[in-house]
Amino acid sequence: MTAIPQPAIPQPARQESPDGLDLPRRRWAWATIIVGIALAVLDSSMTNVALPTIAGHFAASPAVSIWIVNGYQLAIVATLLPFASLGEIYGYRRVYLAGVSLFAVAALGCALAGSLAELTAARIVQGLGAGGLMSVNAALLRYIVPKDRFGAAIGVNALVVAAAATVGPTLGGFVLAVADWPWLYAMHLPVGAAVVAMGWFSLPDSDRAGRRFDLRSAVLSAAAIGLVVTTLDSIGHGLGWSLVAVQAVGCGICWVLLVRRELRVPEPLLPLDLLAKPIFSLSIATAMASFVAQVLAFVSLPFTFQRIHGFPPLEVGLLMMPWPLAIAVVAPFAGRLSDRWSPAIIVGAGLAMLAAGLAALALLPDDPGQYDIAWRMALCGAGFGLFQAPNNRTLITAAPRARSGAASGMLGTARLSGQAVGAALVALLLGRLGIEGATWALVLGAGFAALAATVSLMRLKHFRPAAGADTGAGADG
Repeated sequence: MTAIPQPAIPQPARQESPDGLDLPRRRWAWATIIVGIALAVLDSSMTNVALPTIAGHFAASPAVSIWIVNGYQLAIVATLLPFASLGEIYGYRRVYLAGVSLFAVAALGCALAGSLAELTAARIVQGLGAGGLMSVNAALLRYIVPKDRFGAAIGVNALVVAAAATVGPTLGGFVLAVADWPWLYAMHLPVGAAVVAMGWFSLPDSDRAGRRFDLRSAVLSAAAIGLVVTTLDSIGHGLGWSLVAVQAVGCGICWVLLVRRELRVPEPLLPLDLLAKPIFSLSIATAMASFVAQVLAFVSLPFTFQRIHGFPPLEVGLLMMPWPLAIAVVAPFAGRLSDRWSPAIIVGAGLAMLAAGLAALALLPDDPGQYDIAWRMALCGAGFGLFQAPNNRTLITAAPRARSGAASGMLGTARLSGQAVGAALVALLLGRLGIEGATWALVLGAGFAALAATVSLMRLKHFRPAAGADTGAGADG
């Protein structure tokens, strides 16, 4: 497609720093990113807790009510790359603020929903908003902080995500204890408005691509990635093979059409130009395998603790906490390390720890104590914390700064796709093997973590001494 220059877009009157923003604007911009991503994570974790309450309110079956969650997640994963492309064309700042605004307005729609269908529709719209803010979150951060602090900034973001995931279920339970479920969503409106106000005055402008938005590629991308998720979900929940086959064939056709189209454009929406760089593609593969391992554990462990080892539900929640708490402690430290040392080694060591922790959980004694579980969970969390920030930093900085949006979109797509694969595998194992499938899910998770560690170490030869360069020049491509 021939690149067509965009109409002139008014630029902010302030002079943007070529290497991050000046203080105190940097603090406000960074706070905008942190609060926005925390809002999206809290929303997801609180909704999971509220599902039984919401299903009971609308007299809906669990199978139907689960689309309150699935519709939200599907909307995010299908739109990350299109929104990332819009960010490159019109500016990450605009896409981020539009995403937060849509998220907050849709949250009000969720609170006012009078039926399960209305709530599901509002959740899908809310997922579109979350896709907007998640697609350019890391790309914006690259314009906010100096490049020698980018790894540390990614680490702090990982800490915030881990903290939000940790407190989300507890906060959701507290809200449900004192108020009706619509307040879970209504409370997002003032926070979202505050994020938009902060971002309006503090978020920086970014480089703009001189091309038009490729609507056909966006539709094909959303269909291809969305069908991957629905096909895996259908397999995991044991739906008819004819339905699975139709989805799989449709998915294959969309991917073929998408790749053929993207090969003809210089800056494709599906970033084939970035995937051609070994450092970028290996980082994507590392991320996907790692998130498969994480979700294999997160979905199977409650069954392991409650059904196999007999812990009560309240205690199961406490037993899950050492993992995210360890991430919150380790992630900022790992981010700072990645500004000075090879991320391939840091990530490889962390994923080896994750593999060891998952294997240790699979080998729990028949009557484990809380300490037996806690140190294994903390080992997994520490390993995952060592992986996340350095890998994200490597992935984003492997792209030229003008292509940060595509890199950020692929990062989110890899994460959500890996999580979808992990959830489908747990469902499949539980369906075929019964409760013993939860233990085998941990074994499989250890295998995926070991695979991710191996892939990470394959990046060593692609790093040069200047690997922290903001242009991505520190990695061979």
